[in-house]
Amino acid sequence: MADYMTALLTLLQPMNFIMMYLCTLVGAVLGAIPGLSGGLGITLILPLTFAMSTELSFSMLVGMYVGGVSGSFIAAVLVGIPGSAASIATCYDGYPMTKKGKAAKALSIGITGSFIGTFISIIVATLCSTYIAEIALKLGPWEYFSLCLMAITMVVGLSNGSVFKGMTAAFLGLWLACVGTDSVTNQMRFTFNNYNLFGGINVVCLLMGTFALQQVATSYAKGNQEMPKVDEGALGGIGLTLKDFTDNIKVIVVSLFIGLWIGFLPGMGSGISNILAYGQAKKMSKHPELFGTGVDEGVWATEVSNNAGVGGAIIPMISLGIPGDATTVLLMSAMTIHGLQPGPMFIRTNPVLADLIFATVLVSAILIFVTELLTKKYFPLLLKAPYHYLYSAILMIAFMGAFSSTTSMFSVYLVLFFGLVGIVMDYFGLPMTPLMLAFILGGKIESYFRMGVSYGKGDYSLFFTRPISLIFILITVYSLFGPMIRKALKKKQRREISEGSINSEK
Repeated sequence: MADYMTALLTLLQPMNFIMMYLCTLVGAVLGAIPGLSGGLGITLILPLTFAMSTELSFSMLVGMYVGGVSGSFIAAVLVGIPGSAASIATCYDGYPMTKKGKAAKALSIGITGSFIGTFISIIVATLCSTYIAEIALKLGPWEYFSLCLMAITMVVGLSNGSVFKGMTAAFLGLWLACVGTDSVTNQMRFTFNNYNLFGGINVVCLLMGTFALQQVATSYAKGNQEMPKVDEGALGGIGLTLKDFTDNIKVIVVSLFIGLWIGFLPGMGSGISNILAYGQAKKMSKHPELFGTGVDEGVWATEVSNNAGVGGAIIPMISLGIPGDATTVLLMSAMTIHGLQPGPMFIRTNPVLADLIFATVLVSAILIFVTELLTKKYFPLLLKAPYHYLYSAILMIAFMGAFSSTTSMFSVYLVLFFGLVGIVMDYFGLPMTPLMLAFILGGKIESYFRMGVSYGKGDYSLFFTRPISLIFILITVYSLFGPMIRKALKKKQRREISEGSINSEK
């Protein structure tokens, strides 16, 4: 408790507090604009934190994270276009409510649901992370190797319905992680005699290229610059009563647990939890046929669950060194850049910083909740932001950030190269999350594998005979082949039904 109070007092220092609040607002704005996101904001400000204190850096980065997830529902409700994948299912009932003249109520549900999900989930994360880290300290390199492998394959198994595409992206990430000097033999790997690559791929360049540059290029190419008009007169009043809350308490609680659980699972995140929570709310409803026509439960379910994923995703990042979603991959990158090692020892060696991250999420959630309630009628202005100015600023910050990370023009060339890689991947439908996750965890996988083999004196069977490691490996196998098996069984079932109907007609 003393560490938490110290962290809270550090956060409330004027500079830390002001910058955190500003980043929370910027994250909400980026989250509200389709094609952009709070994750993009983290990518852009990451190089700016190099010369800052660790406390100020993570106050800004985590504030941007919370604001980005919270603000993504705005466009989904007002124009039916999700600000990010976290609010895809919010469009299903949020936009129909706006068309019915209930925009104020839909926005209020989104604001309140976002706050409930973030607030409760971070309290759970604060209480549970220490205990999970204590358990994790009892694991060996065999379990950590299997855990990292499981994290990657779980993301691969959910990659746009195509395991092959997810595997391709993951292998590309693992290959990029191998570039540089081998830590044991000191041999050069895939450097092509370029001394700029001796230290490996700079994570900032990879993020700027595959994330920032790729997003700008593909959004511009797809013509995502015009937003439908919004009836601003429909945004007056709070539009929400205590009865609205109590009538939907069951949906709120169930969606909260779904968001926490999905957030905790490596690499899944809010993009999945909001869709699952929406489906569950529909199953629980007495009138499921009304879903999609503008019902309150649909918005409550999606916004509580996707924001609950924030606390859920931070738990494995802090306790296990495994990112819970795509944005916590970026936060782990920031930790690495600042010389920190996320994982079981992180809470022991950096207790104040760990509590600072928890406190920042909590305070940011409160600040953005109050701010969004007070400024709700101005939300349509966010959607009128001129994209040609936004894109120009993003590109300038991306190149400046890459250059400042190494003070070398080679970093700028890397950004351009990875931007091209990102565009090609987007064209062929290859998901970006497996690549980023594999790149971040690639070094750990190699290190844990070597340690496991070394400690076992060449005995590879320990990866399969230690119970927890075996469980992780079985989940890994299921994540890879489970979707294929289910697809084959469904295809066989459809064929049998088709053959049965043909025989009955004869």
